[in-house]
Amino acid sequence: MSRNGLFVLELDGMQQSVVDLHDPTHLAFDYMRRIGDVLDAMPPGRLRVLHVGGAAMTLPRYVAATRPGSRQIVLEPAADVIDHVREHAPLPPRSGIRVRPVDGMAGIAEVRDASQDVVVLDAFAGAVVPAELTGVAFVEHVRRTLAPGGVLVANLVARPPFAEMRDFVAAARALGTVTVGVEPATLKGRRPGNLVVACGAVPDRPFGEPSPLEYRVFAGRAVSDSFGGGTPRS
Repeated sequence: MSRNGLFVLELDGMQQSVVDLHDPTHLAFDYMRRIGDVLDAMPPGRLRVLHVGGAAMTLPRYVAATRPGSRQIVLEPAADVIDHVREHAPLPPRSGIRVRPVDGMAGIAEVRDASQDVVVLDAFAGAVVPAELTGVAFVEHVRRTLAPGGVLVANLVARPPFAEMRDFVAAARALGTVTVGVEPATLKGRRPGNLVVACGAVPDRPFGEPSPLEYRVFAGRAVSDSFGGGTPRS
């Protein structure tokens, strides 16, 4: 549905994506703003971005607007969602965004080695990230796909004691540096919420400069202290 220039995509009774049709650089969800910060912190110029999960293509539109000429691939298995978005919120012409109706594991297996600067994982099935996208096999595909200096940015939903998150961090360490941003209310256990994980050649200040009331950022030893102890899943 659209209102006040915003296209809102609802799936499973939840708002999955919000697109500002007048200003694609406006990221309404805070976790998307944090992912946008990571993208902004990458070296200047065009980016090659693989999006695992697309929904209304909010982040691909953001990259197309902020880094014109970027080449992007979106893996979105829900063909009905793709058709709905194309009808009600079509992508701008010559956006450089290619949408493939395929799930994340099958799609990333077809992506060329060392061909991407960023992989964005933002895929959900029934309000959770599919388990196959948080294990060792997926991370190995990401490592193969990323070019030198590349970064994986993943959006997960969890709550303390963060068992699944710890397992993902253990797997993601194969990519290099791991930095985590967490909503304070989620960190305190008040409710499940978004955790944004940047892995690989993580740039300085990957989540911008959020205030203490917005996101807590964990880097270096703090990641092990707060999200260590997991076991990589196959």
